[in-house]
Amino acid sequence: MTSPPEMAKKVDIERGSPEGEQRGGGRFEYFGWVYHLGVNKIGHEFCRLRFLYIRGSLLLMYKRDPHDNPGIKPIRRGAIGHTLMVEESGRRKVNKGDVYVLRLYNRLDETKKGEIACATAGEARKWMEAFDHAKQQAEYELSRGRSTRNKLNKETEIDLDGHRRRVRHYAHGLKKLIRIGQGPETLLRQSSLNVNIQTAGNLEGDSGDVIEGHEWKCVRTVNGVRVFEDVAGVKDGKAVLVKAVGVVDASADTVFEVIFNIDRQWRYEWDVLTVDLELVDSLDGHYDIVYGTLDAAYQTRWSSKSDIVFSRQWFRGQDGTYTILHFPAMHKKCPKKPGYRRIKINPSTWEIRTLNTTAGDAKCLVTHMLEVDSKVWRGWKKNQRSKFEKTVPYALLSQVAGLKAYIGANPGFSNESSSTFLCSKSSDYSTSDGEFVDAAEATDEFYDALSSDSSSSEEDSDKEVESDSKVRKIKLKNVSWAIAGFSRKRTADPFASKEFDTSVDPVALDPTQYKGSMRQAKDGADSDCWASPDGADFKIRGKTYLKDNTKIAGGEPLLKLIAVDWLKGDSCINNIALHSSCLVQSEAGKKLPFILVINLQVPAKPNYSLVLYYAANRPVNGSSLLGQFVNGTDLFRDSRFKLIPSIKEGYWMVKRAVGTKACLLGKAVTCNYLRQDNFLEIDVDIGSSSVARSIIGLVLGYVTSIVVDLAILIEGKEENELPEYILGTVRLNRVKPESAVPFSV
Repeated sequence: MTSPPEMAKKVDIERGSPEGEQRGGGRFEYFGWVYHLGVNKIGHEFCRLRFLYIRGSLLLMYKRDPHDNPGIKPIRRGAIGHTLMVEESGRRKVNKGDVYVLRLYNRLDETKKGEIACATAGEARKWMEAFDHAKQQAEYELSRGRSTRNKLNKETEIDLDGHRRRVRHYAHGLKKLIRIGQGPETLLRQSSLNVNIQTAGNLEGDSGDVIEGHEWKCVRTVNGVRVFEDVAGVKDGKAVLVKAVGVVDASADTVFEVIFNIDRQWRYEWDVLTVDLELVDSLDGHYDIVYGTLDAAYQTRWSSKSDIVFSRQWFRGQDGTYTILHFPAMHKKCPKKPGYRRIKINPSTWEIRTLNTTAGDAKCLVTHMLEVDSKVWRGWKKNQRSKFEKTVPYALLSQVAGLKAYIGANPGFSNESSSTFLCSKSSDYSTSDGEFVDAAEATDEFYDALSSDSSSSEEDSDKEVESDSKVRKIKLKNVSWAIAGFSRKRTADPFASKEFDTSVDPVALDPTQYKGSMRQAKDGADSDCWASPDGADFKIRGKTYLKDNTKIAGGEPLLKLIAVDWLKGDSCINNIALHSSCLVQSEAGKKLPFILVINLQVPAKPNYSLVLYYAANRPVNGSSLLGQFVNGTDLFRDSRFKLIPSIKEGYWMVKRAVGTKACLLGKAVTCNYLRQDNFLEIDVDIGSSSVARSIIGLVLGYVTSIVVDLAILIEGKEENELPEYILGTVRLNRVKPESAVPFSV
């Protein structure tokens, strides 16, 4: 298998300005090599190298790089609309190589679907960002009332079948775009990933959007790596949480690839614990089973050989942070071997988070956290002898130091360039063969391009594109301007006066009038119930967030949680607010000025739905941010609907899996919206994402022993939308799956 070159990007610096609009600016382009996966007409699976080109809201698929082959025609082309969903399906072995798969489908018609794959997780992440930008561009065009065909007829600058001089001019302009990686033939030599996507914040970044519950104390440094103990988190005395933390001179994408690689030659250079690792089984793209043998230095006196079996689950957050969970495991393909002692490895997690540096160098913070027997840990701390240094926990903690030294000794990892973008002339929407594509007419072609076999006798191009080292570097800004075309004026009054119509008298919200299938908690020790905590434990964007990234503690929720339903059914429960038995359709519910219904659809057997009902005592102000969200487009809602999770009580591995970072649900999973009468229902299909399914599967295994808090809010992206406010909260106390009420349509 060959490797696609690094995806390059071109962004117009003036795309959000009125001046840029007048000059026809605002276009961006993403292009690069991917693998097209599918099944042909006779049922055989195929994996073919293809060149994808995203121009504005249009997609073109080529067999060769059109920059090196002017005049080449795309084999497939089509439009990217707001109904496009891109799901990260994880790692998959194809033709004896590992790739990262993206599943693309239409959320209104899942028969229209297809798959592409990338050589690295970092490239997959950037393609997801590219498709997201294309969706925003499509929504922006619609909000401005523009006709795609009329605009195409006006702009014909880029026409590769046109005048020779113009072809040369276009090709010369493309030479200025930076392409990182030498070509498709470099996969077996090294990864093509060399881009550092930086995040806002200080050197160690923003650890989460929930007040930290641990109290970490540094107890030792090992080769520049700090070792911490959680002095506040252990109550039962059986185990203690420890972690090793170090800064590595590489991007998070690169460090993830190194940690996940089980090749013996790679791991011998940084992993002090394992000798050989072998992939036993891949359960899905984010979950697999690994078998390994331990180094002789960590053998016991009872046996000269030791081995381990463990599971690996990995996730990538929307901020680019990677989380890897390691659990001890059993597998039928890995029975105990004669002469080997099976070691139960310590449960542990890796967290790899990109750091923001003023110099622009690629750096990330690597944290390896694990659970250690408290007696072993206290004995080591008390005596400070070398005995602990011969144990498996110490070897696991030392992996961070080994990783840091290994990457630092390899310039190919540490000398990574930062993201670079061009200020250039805006592109038109013509295709390379001189024909114009109307977005409405090309939508089906786009999905057909992924779901069918597009074979041809043409050979794939492996030519390189030169880069210009003198390009101007700028920071990619958010493109919230492209999401909605209506006014966003807000006053400086308190949130309630801004978001609600104060000219209408408020109605009384009497909790006794609203009933759900789950009961409200009596106190903190109650089980299988809900409560509505304040927002003090959640961190949200402050007034000056756009300038200094400052977050503040959340306040009281804007909406009141009046009831919770815990339901189960043979199929997914949709549009529950229209059901006659729903609270919304009750006499009391119809009298409420506004109800926000959040239907969290949990994939399992049976299917579960956790339905949250939030009420307002006044009608929503249509010109407010909440009014824009309630009455706006689905794409605007997807880009703003945010959830912050927090496991208050429960197993620490579940806490690490769920995390504490805010998540834009509309970008992570499929959200379907129903706006009618006095309510807005949001059906959150957790099963639409393989990552979310994997996390929820872990949570369900511990659900009866955990207490989880959720905060729901609308993300503020502009200065007049800050500070943020919390729409609503909910606390779920040790929920029992068997208590869910059967639901029938």
